[in-house]
Amino acid sequence: MPRSEPIKAVRGVRDILPAEMPVWRAAQAGAAAVARRYGYEEIITPIIEHAELIERVGEDTDAVAKELYRFDDRGGRNLALRPEATAGVVRAYFEGALNQGAQPSRLYLFGPMFRYDRPQKGRYRQFYQFNVEAIGSAAPGLDTEVVELAGDWLNEVGLQDLRLELNTIGDGKCRPPYLERLKEYYRPLKSQLGGDSQLRLERNPLRLLDSKVPQEQPFKNGAPKIIDHLCDECAEHWSSVRRLLDAASIEYQLNPYLVRGLDYYTRTVFEFYPGGATGQQDALASGGRYDGLAEAEGWPSTPGVGFAGGLDRVTELIAAAGSELTTSSPADVLVLPDGELAVEAAEVARICRAVRSVAVDYEAKSLRAKMRSANKLGARWVVLISAEDAARRVAQLREMSTGDQVELAWVELPTRLA
Repeated sequence: MPRSEPIKAVRGVRDILPAEMPVWRAAQAGAAAVARRYGYEEIITPIIEHAELIERVGEDTDAVAKELYRFDDRGGRNLALRPEATAGVVRAYFEGALNQGAQPSRLYLFGPMFRYDRPQKGRYRQFYQFNVEAIGSAAPGLDTEVVELAGDWLNEVGLQDLRLELNTIGDGKCRPPYLERLKEYYRPLKSQLGGDSQLRLERNPLRLLDSKVPQEQPFKNGAPKIIDHLCDECAEHWSSVRRLLDAASIEYQLNPYLVRGLDYYTRTVFEFYPGGATGQQDALASGGRYDGLAEAEGWPSTPGVGFAGGLDRVTELIAAAGSELTTSSPADVLVLPDGELAVEAAEVARICRAVRSVAVDYEAKSLRAKMRSANKLGARWVVLISAEDAARRVAQLREMSTGDQVELAWVELPTRLA
């Protein structure tokens, strides 16, 4: 890049500017409040993990094969930026001895994820998620719990018109023979499949049901459905999940083509969409059961279930819905010294910060120009200080909305501003 050109953000990432933060805070505050109501505790895991951790749980998936940000550090260790959070949370569950406490361990997390994907509207290479994980129990009630929690979060932030899609994908007992049936069905059609689907046919055939290629859509209608090939245990689990959802009056649509992009999922899978959405990229929250994940990472076999909610997409919808959330001023009070009064202005600001957020305009410009800045900032009050007032330790407090102005001793300012 020529030195004369300014350096801009990396392609596929973005800045979240102050004007957007009220919506982001609302989405995260709503998520945390709902998670805590369900008894979940917050956890923070690193964005850097050993690449092997990610590879073990999804080597044949796009998130690993095509989209993983991978690098070697100075010690020669092969590391990766996490493409999702669940693998790291399960690692932390064992490494932090959470498996020794009360089970299941209910955890939630906020943070950035990274995938080298083609940037487009609503899809970024650094994106943000709200994750919920319940680890240590195979009870179908937990499947229903995380579905209900995801729906409650979306409702909490004002998204009411939702569609919940639900499916089961079996487990390590019944899915392998089903996948062989799926391969047998698709092999005669291989020449009519796209390049990616031809690779998936032998390595990850379940993803063929998830194909969005127009020419491949008719093939799915005749494909065997896993619901017809469940083992007794998976069928009983599936029946229990649906019964619990019905008892909770949670509406859902059965989607036999709904699968997950990562290999560790078993049994229940689900996705929430806006009511009128059609594309998979419009999903607001996706998840399911992952009873095979812990063992894939090298830990004792341990069941788990959870979901990831897309904060980028959810905040866009909150803003588009015309939320009443507004950008507040970064400071309630702006101190405006007239002349070389930086020391005195800073002292007044420290006094006022006992009750309000306060900033100081230190620029060497006219008082008229400083008042224009105060209007742009949106401050509720300004504190005007002249050399004469500073000598007497008094200031002029002006309320911006009314123009009312009163002289006060510095020590009286907090009482008036409170």
